Amino acid sequence: MEKEILISDDEYETRCAVLEQGVVTEIYIERKAATQTLGNLYKGRVENVLPGMQVAFVDIGLDRHAFLHISDLKYESVNEGEIENGNGKSSRNAAIVDLKAKQQSRGGRGFPFLISDLISKKQELLVQVGKEPIGTKGARVTSNITLPGRYVVYMPNSSNIGVSRRIESPAERDRLRDMAKAIKADVEGGFIIRTAAEGLSETEFAAEIRYLIDQWKQTCKRAKRKSAPSLISEDISFTNRIVRDMLTKEVKQLLIDSKAGCEEAMDYVSSVMPDLQPRVSLYQGNTTLFDAYGVERALKDALSEKIWLKCGGHIIIQQTEAMVSIDVNTGRFVGKSDPDNTILSANLEAVEEVVRQIQLRDLGGIIVVDFIDMEEASHRKQVFKMLQEALRKDRARTNILHFSDLGLVEMTRQRTRPSLATLLMEDCPYCDGHGTVLSIETVVIQLLRAIKLAHQQTQQAELRVMANDYVVSHIKSEMANKLRDLRHSLKLNLTLESDADLHLEDYRIFVGKGKELFLD
Repeated sequence: MEKEILISDDEYETRCAVLEQGVVTEIYIERKAATQTLGNLYKGRVENVLPGMQVAFVDIGLDRHAFLHISDLKYESVNEGEIENGNGKSSRNAAIVDLKAKQQSRGGRGFPFLISDLISKKQELLVQVGKEPIGTKGARVTSNITLPGRYVVYMPNSSNIGVSRRIESPAERDRLRDMAKAIKADVEGGFIIRTAAEGLSETEFAAEIRYLIDQWKQTCKRAKRKSAPSLISEDISFTNRIVRDMLTKEVKQLLIDSKAGCEEAMDYVSSVMPDLQPRVSLYQGNTTLFDAYGVERALKDALSEKIWLKCGGHIIIQQTEAMVSIDVNTGRFVGKSDPDNTILSANLEAVEEVVRQIQLRDLGGIIVVDFIDMEEASHRKQVFKMLQEALRKDRARTNILHFSDLGLVEMTRQRTRPSLATLLMEDCPYCDGHGTVLSIETVVIQLLRAIKLAHQQTQQAELRVMANDYVVSHIKSEMANKLRDLRHSLKLNLTLESDADLHLEDYRIFVGKGKELFLD
């Protein structure tokens, strides 16, 4: 599928949009003032070990301690890197343990060790940020280090060889794997062969691996010289990461609206992938880059709960701390005759938009999709298959389950950074993020009760009330009788005043023209 990449760069932030057939499918934003940590390597110091949760907290020099789970731990035994082998002898070589492999050997039923058996408080170790701090949570780190290149990801602490699932040709996959095996015979570590390596020559392949291995050696030397906590190495710039990870033969053009950013990208492309250099250019249009390609509009839509489908149906996306719920509705779409086919048609159209919105908003964690109920099992199977196919092109790892008994599709999606909404929005200061406010009638009833309470506590004959315009108007028009009865029963001289600056739910009660009352 033909792609375009747009990068907009100014003094505040760098933004990247990916378009497929002219439709925005992915947006990435990096703010200049924020500390970027994803992919960085740190020499950290273990501050706390919790065997009951199989986690440790590591000081890497950031505001909050990083989180290290046992599944992310490659380790040497805390006893100076030696553990006892089956013959009762200690061996440093035997100390390197792949915990995930151990877990699989036990059928996935937990881990063979407690994390407190593997690392201890105040121990120093080299870790890499795999997930940026999100909300009140610190960064998630791993000691399974990965060094990404253009064609290969080098894993110095692993022995595995993997090939990108997007390389579909079995013959090409075997060719690349054989090349990696031949090179691996002379070096330590494992490799993940990336999609961009398809058709790559052995010379280019080996050259990048040698470069990554040298980079790892330099990293280890720096780590030995520095004390924890400290930054050992940073990932390349945001613009160059986009070029490295996304600029493939499928990309028709890469447009950058910053001269400095374009020069940076051109330098990187010319040294790593010179054949793609003609596809990188500076945008010089009169309209801003993101406006010209409809990205600003797509950004605005990506912050809305409701997304309309072409057929007239719509989807509702609601994000909470625990999960994301996506609800598909027929809306204005009523079809022509058969209701089953009408529902199927709406669900099939929704699949494409659901996947696009998941990628566009960078939603992660647990995602539950509630499609319109389908009676036919074959229809559910058709929708599920289309959903699987649509998710294959997603860059993030996903795991999708079949339709549940309640007609829901549950899935998980890799989350490495805050979602688009988390980055661009914050909780409403009026409703504290609830998304709703009290109705005017509810506020009016509360206010009338507060007036009654104020009179009981103070025994004052004259009270003055300030409230939002809408509240005062509602009292005078809809509850005038209640207000008159209250004044009469309490023998109260009551004055109502409007204040447009007061929040709808707020009101203030004063003793005549005197002090404000604060009720118990």
